[in-house]
Amino acid sequence: MKIDIQYVSDSEGKTQSVQLPLTDWKKVVAKLKHYEQTLKIKSDLKEAFDQVAVLRKSKSKKQTLKDFLNEL
Repeated sequence: MKIDIQYVSDSEGKTQSVQLPLTDWKKVVAKLKHYEQTLKIKSDLKEAFDQVAVLRKSKSKKQTLKDFLNEL
């Protein structure tokens, strides 16, 4: 994705801000939301696998999938 970016500088030539067309901004925001959702899914999966590892190491009675689904 090519974005037409304009830099806004102060009187000393230091960049103060960036401007881009609204359509490009909407694309950036959409991609950011997608990446955030992907990161959330990965984080949730890691937490689930960590919990499974802890359960496998424990000696307590484990709940079956059938019992879990019956609780819903």
